[in-house]
Amino acid sequence: MPKFSVSLRSALLLAGALIVPAAAAAQDAPPAAPAPAEANAPAPGEIVVTARFRNESLQQVPIAISAVSGQSLNDRGIHNLQDLSASVPTVDFRSGASNKDRTVFIRGVGTITTSPGVESSVSTVLDGVVLNRPGQATLDVGEVERIEVLRGPQGTLFGKNASAGVINIVTAAPTQAFHAYVEGGATTDAEYRVKAGVTGGLTDTVAARIDGVYANYKGNVWNAVTKDKVNGFERYGLRGKIEARPSDALTLTLAGDWLHSYDTTSNGVYANTNQIAYPTNAVTASPTLVGILAGYGITAGPSNRTAATTFDTNVRDENFGASLTADLSLGDYKVTSITAWRGWKNHQHQDLDATQASPAVQPQSDDHGDVNTNQYSQELRLTSPKGKLIDYVIGAYALRAETDERYQRDLTRTSGVTTGVAKYGIRANNYALFGEANINFTSNFRAIAGYRSTWDKLSYYHVRTSTADPANTGSAAFNVSGIRAYHNSNGSTSTRGDSWRAGLQWDVSSHTQVYGTWSRGYKGPAYNAFFNMQPTDEIALLPETSNSFEVGIKGSTADRSVRYALAVYSTTFKNYQANVADLVNGTAVTRLINAGKVRTQGVEADVTLVPTKGFTVDLSAAYDDAKVLNFNCPAGLPASCDINGQPPPFAPKVKLFANAGYRFALTEAVDLELQSDIAFKSETQYQLTQTPGTIQPAYAIWNGSVALLGHDDGWQLRAYVKNITNTHYASYLVNGGVAGIVRYVPRDDVRYGGVTLRKTF
Repeated sequence: MPKFSVSLRSALLLAGALIVPAAAAAQDAPPAAPAPAEANAPAPGEIVVTARFRNESLQQVPIAISAVSGQSLNDRGIHNLQDLSASVPTVDFRSGASNKDRTVFIRGVGTITTSPGVESSVSTVLDGVVLNRPGQATLDVGEVERIEVLRGPQGTLFGKNASAGVINIVTAAPTQAFHAYVEGGATTDAEYRVKAGVTGGLTDTVAARIDGVYANYKGNVWNAVTKDKVNGFERYGLRGKIEARPSDALTLTLAGDWLHSYDTTSNGVYANTNQIAYPTNAVTASPTLVGILAGYGITAGPSNRTAATTFDTNVRDENFGASLTADLSLGDYKVTSITAWRGWKNHQHQDLDATQASPAVQPQSDDHGDVNTNQYSQELRLTSPKGKLIDYVIGAYALRAETDERYQRDLTRTSGVTTGVAKYGIRANNYALFGEANINFTSNFRAIAGYRSTWDKLSYYHVRTSTADPANTGSAAFNVSGIRAYHNSNGSTSTRGDSWRAGLQWDVSSHTQVYGTWSRGYKGPAYNAFFNMQPTDEIALLPETSNSFEVGIKGSTADRSVRYALAVYSTTFKNYQANVADLVNGTAVTRLINAGKVRTQGVEADVTLVPTKGFTVDLSAAYDDAKVLNFNCPAGLPASCDINGQPPPFAPKVKLFANAGYRFALTEAVDLELQSDIAFKSETQYQLTQTPGTIQPAYAIWNGSVALLGHDDGWQLRAYVKNITNTHYASYLVNGGVAGIVRYVPRDDVRYGGVTLRKTF
């Protein structure tokens, strides 16, 4: 094959986007690069994952896991974790006006917060590097090999912020063989996406890869004040890798990526002008809000896609990082070192009152927020060969994370403008020793034992000034609506925590295995540092822990025409770190607390059917009964916060996904592929406070596509339709900062079509 020449490198295209060919299932990930031969290694053609830091068949891993291939992501237009949540029933996603407000849920558990002093219960890992802040996980994934979703506590190997699960993103690797591609797409509602990349050998021992992405979408919401389309985005970025093999025993991979995002997610689309209290169902009407919206011809409702905000709420985001991974073979053993740095910069400009009105009618609030995060991590692992009495992975991990934020609120009233400015941040140090082993009693029966000891040290600082309190007295007499008086505090805490996994695994046959595990997850202490931080927020939250019991069966027929996985689980979270609604000087805010005890239990099933060559059907289902067992109602909140027995947010009882694809020869040179998928989600409460107006009714989204694929000349053309039945729903519902209920509008809230073309070289 030709080498990757210098002239070609210098001419390398970049960009980002849509996709093409064969319909692949939610578990239809292509195998990773083959591992050295070892006992019980995956057979050729089996789906391979790295959920336990070694190449293993998806059917062999004693973990409830879904793996989605890069090709399947491309075929179905999945570009980020919010898109992914529709096709993996155990995953949900919380939208927000800014990336720092967004987070992932697994089995009904996640962490909603804007505070830099707390991590998500779901860990996102990019090429072996844990992303410390939830907002970093909202990146456009670009060209990937696969995404693995590990359900349940994964703290033994993946660390302290994996008490509910892990999203493991594995990006495409360099190859010695030359390969390039370019891809472009457009939709009927003016989304444009282009992606390109090239890989090949620089020398006999060095290979490189670079991929680029560009995407632009004006949006599907109209701002009647600014006369702009909003709820859109512009994203562009690069990812590069250089892989060197200076010897047969050593592989070095240097990786770097950078992604710029500009989002105009609207926080002013009203689904209702009333607010409904829990548990009384008392309705608080807002004739003021009704009048403001009516002045722009807007009627609030579940299909409303018009806002009337003073300016277009927007967020600018820079997500970047670099890592050096070294794999050294010592005989049959392997030493892995991952040295990484990641940075994240976020600026949001938000119309907090979400309306355009005279201050005499309603005070106007203009918010600016800046986030600057840096994290430095080092991981070192030793992996033993398989096939002996005991095989294992042991290691050590260290993380240093620093986040600084500045948040400014300008509040305009008839009496004038009041400005509040808060500067706050955290410093976090995390150290861990970990290991997990298989004890092979026989070649078919083994015990699983894993443990991680974690040391955390967390500190915060917070200084807020207000023009209403120029002497910095801190007196409550100088509090105004939405801006508290002067505040200055700092604090620190340190803890040590334990994660473990114990279980048994039995290979019933060469195609079937059953397992049972008991796992404990741990998430470290937290501080609720935010703009209107109060003395009640200066107390460190206790670590969140989870105990999970899971049994499962995985298998396939001998010809792999049927593949299946079934898991039954029950997980209890103690000292659950969650937000509850509160009012601070008349403005709705959330308070981060140790909410108490939450239990999630249910059944998950994944089935892949291949009834005939070229025809694949994938079925996934999740039933999750998540509920609050014991809620610790904070002092100062009303008795209505008694929510025992109610579901946590983003915990639908039922989610279903089905995908079918049929590919067959149309001519000697061209294949035709037909693909269709449908996702169903049952009624979902979006707020822990159980407010009736923030419940999203059940809905289903149906998509379909048709593609032409060239046999020998590497081209693919796909046409598709999203949301064929034109079903409207909200990706998030929340009480407005001043009144009413705000609806976050998803990308596929209305039917649209598109086309993509891909050419490989």
